Parts: sequence; C-alpha cells; structure tokens
Amino acid sequence: MLSALIGVFVGSASALFLASLDWATDWREGHTWVIAFLPLGGLAIGCLYHYWGKDVEKGNNLLLDNIHRPSGIIPFKMAPFVLIGTIATHFFGGSAGREGTALQIGGSIADQFTRMLGLRPRDRRLILISGIAAGFGSVFGTPLAGAIFGLEVFFLGRLQYDGLFPAFASALFADLVTTAWNVGHTHYHIPLVPGLSPVNLLWTILAGAAFGITSVIFSTLTHAIGGFFRKYIAFPPLRPAIGGIIVASAVFLLGTTRYIGLGIPTIVEAFNSELPPYDFALKILFTCVTLGAAFKGGEVTPLFFIGATLGNALSYFIPLPTGLLAGMGFVAVFAGAANTPLACTFMAIELFGAESGAYVAMACVVSYYFSGHRGIYGSQVIGQSKHLQYRHEEGMPLSSVKKGGRKSEVGNRRVSDF
Repeated sequence: MLSALIGVFVGSASALFLASLDWATDWREGHTWVIAFLPLGGLAIGCLYHYWGKDVEKGNNLLLDNIHRPSGIIPFKMAPFVLIGTIATHFFGGSAGREGTALQIGGSIADQFTRMLGLRPRDRRLILISGIAAGFGSVFGTPLAGAIFGLEVFFLGRLQYDGLFPAFASALFADLVTTAWNVGHTHYHIPLVPGLSPVNLLWTILAGAAFGITSVIFSTLTHAIGGFFRKYIAFPPLRPAIGGIIVASAVFLLGTTRYIGLGIPTIVEAFNSELPPYDFALKILFTCVTLGAAFKGGEVTPLFFIGATLGNALSYFIPLPTGLLAGMGFVAVFAGAANTPLACTFMAIELFGAESGAYVAMACVVSYYFSGHRGIYGSQVIGQSKHLQYRHEEGMPLSSVKKGGRKSEVGNRRVSDF
C-alpha cells in the first residue's frame, strides 16, 4: 500500500512535470527571442535557492547522503523548487535534462511518509529508494530500469536487495499513473540489429570504451566548471546569470537551438540519419556550462543526446549499423557517468527491444569500467572497487576520491565510520 501511494503521488507529479516541460520547450522554440533572457532566468533561479532553498540545493546528492546516513527529513519544498527551476531553465534555453528533477520530486514526496508514519532509519532508506525508482521510471516510461536505478545508484558496485519489492512496486505504480494521465513518452527504434559475432563484439567493446571515456569528460568538465564558478563568483545567484550569458551568446552565435533543452528531435534523428560528427562535443559544452553554473535539471537526457550522437559519429568508421551504435551510446554514456550499467541495460531493452540486449549490455559494462571512480553524483559511495589496485577506496564517496589512487583529506572518512 505504501509503494502504491508513493507511485500515485510521484507518478502524478511526473505527469505534471512532463506536461509543463513540453509546454516550456514548445513555447521557447516558437519564440526564440526569450533565450536572450536566460541570464535573468538564471539570476531568478539562483535567488530562489540562495534565499529560500539552501537546505535543498544539493539536489540528488542530498538524497544519496540520506540513504547512506539518514538525518533530517528532506523538506517537501525540494519538489516545487526543482520543478520551477527546471521549467525555467528549459523555458529560457538552458541545456539540461529531467532525471534530476524526477529523482528530487520522487525522493522528497516519498520521504514525507517517514514523518507521517514514524518510520525507522532502515525503513526510511527503502522509502527514499522507492521515491527515486518511482521518479526515474515514470519520467522516462521505463519502470524496470527505474527500479534497478533506485537500487543501484547510491552504492557503486552493489545492489540493495532488501529494497527489491518497494523499488519495483513504486516504479510500476508510478508509471501506470503517469500513463493514466495521458502523458506520453518518446519512442525510439533501432532499425537493424545484426547477429552477434566475435568481430561485432570487438567493435562493441571499442565503442563502449569511447562511451566510457566520454562520460569521464562530461562529469569531469561539469565538476570543473562548477568549481570555477564557486571559486571566482562569490555571490551564488550571479553564477547562473553569468552562465546564462555564455550559453545564450553561444546560441545566437551558432544560430541554432539544436544544443539547448532536451534535444529529443536530434536524438531521434541520430537513429536514422548521419549527423555532424561534432554534435556530441557541442552538447557536452552547452550542458556542462548550464549545469556547472547551477541551473536546475538533470544530466541524463543530455547524456542520451551525447551518447546517441557520438554513436552516430562512430558509425563513420565502426562497421555496425548507425541506429545500433546510437542506441548503444544512448545508454552507455549514461551508464559510465552514473555508474549504473544494469539500470541502463534494462532501459535499453525497455526502449529498443530485447534484440539489441547483448550489444547494449556489453557497451554499458565496458563504459562503466572505463569511467573509473568518477561520475555525476559525488555522494555515490564505492561499495566495491572497479579495479583491484583501488580497493582502498571502497566505502568512500566519489567526491572524496583523488584520482591517481591517492586519498583526499576527506577520503580518510568512510561511510562505515558514521
């Protein structure tokens, strides 16, 4: 019953969010002059969080922190704040996604049951997992992937098996409710999937390595730009304002809105047509500046864009069908950036069909290993190291890991110490 309640509330919130996002996107594309006001939109978002939302500005990382070390109930205002911030980001022309918003809406709504029912810390962890699973599954129309994502995302290399039922039940209920509101999802199709062979498998591994390296570039650049803004711009609301100036100027300089917003038309196009090989690189830059400057939204749909267009570009020299490479990249770059290869494999099967399962699974796994102990979620904890030489990093959050095998000063404290 609790999973059903979470599914109903989160699924309804996802339906509202998706409908609002479609409206914002359509209005912006029909009135491109509004992009000139992106700096003002960024200033408004920055002021909203600086003056009234400091306790929820950590976003997804706040959810993960509370799964590992349960503390105070996540304020319900996280849901409307991130909804408003994300719609504003897309309305004025930022390059962001929707998964971060869905997770924060799901987690904040679900956590309210902790207070109402007086749940124990162990039960609260399951409640947060359920909310994350419901948000992810309903916003993409992939409830199985949403459930696995909720179980996989907070502990790198481990699954939380005691959360199996609440994660799957909440994700399925949320997806049913979103569908009942007549809110649709984008459909993708891989036209041709060749038979598996040793040669094709080797090409898949090579592509997976490229996807993993690209995920590292994305997460590293996003964190670096965010660090730059925090270091040199002391007043937080000015960060998205200045970031908005950069993004809006780039849009008008290039004369296209191709690299802002969700970019779904380009993602669909990547499955069927040859695209400019630099599309993925420009999307990386637009998204890293947008998110690094503290605009609101998620990373996942831009990662879908980056992966699909990178796969399209790889078809110039990798002898696999363009649609298959685009589908592999669609999920594999996300798998490397979020360290969730199983969830991404399930997502591909739900979106593209089981025929591509072997290819996308191998691409996701290879990307996951090539991304190392890096990712878009700094509060993700290393449950099991990907590489034997870095076993000493187990129990540390990704944000505390210094590359090169050395611990940071904060890295000496592990989750097990709390």
